[in-house]
Amino acid sequence: MAQLQDPVNAKLRPLPNLIFASRWLQLPLYIGLILAQGVYVFHFLQELLHLIEAVFGSKAALEALISSIGYQLPPILDATGKVIGVQPPKLNETVIMLVVLALIDVVMISNLLIMVIVGGYETFVSRMNLDSHPDQPEWLSHVNASVLKVKLATAIIGISSIHLLKTFISAGNYTEKVLMWQTLIHLTFLLSALAIAWTDRILSSAHVPSNGH
Repeated sequence: MAQLQDPVNAKLRPLPNLIFASRWLQLPLYIGLILAQGVYVFHFLQELLHLIEAVFGSKAALEALISSIGYQLPPILDATGKVIGVQPPKLNETVIMLVVLALIDVVMISNLLIMVIVGGYETFVSRMNLDSHPDQPEWLSHVNASVLKVKLATAIIGISSIHLLKTFISAGNYTEKVLMWQTLIHLTFLLSALAIAWTDRILSSAHVPSNGH
């Protein structure tokens, strides 16, 4: 004899179904992140094009690069030490390094977006069923909310490291206060990531059953 369904629970079923279906409200957010990644791709190609044009002697492209990376041209001093102007823009090693670091920064942010889009959709919205796909990311096979948090924190540390390196390369353009605060912020990101990983390890260990039971 089939068990009769509780009429009270039957009346409540549409509400849990509605709450569970509300996860699809996140879909426009992930689509928006995909569009944002398209903007980053356009910015990357634009900066790369400016770098190539600057190598072939385009002054307009060189000026655009110097403006985008915030590089300050060396000053020109008179006999008394007074600043009377700045040196003309030149594609030197420092400018090239700052541009390349800026391109790497864009790539790392794009990687962060991919982790948020793919990992977040897989974790919080719907399964992608990529188990048999040859291009399935290695980390996606065991991703969950905790793993995603650790990976995002690690990616943020990498992005912060690139920004800090860019600042140190052109340290003459910044005050000691700015350098100190950027270093402290980077250390804060590092400590936060370590705390997240440590907390996740403790929680994972707490769920592992002991061998004696």
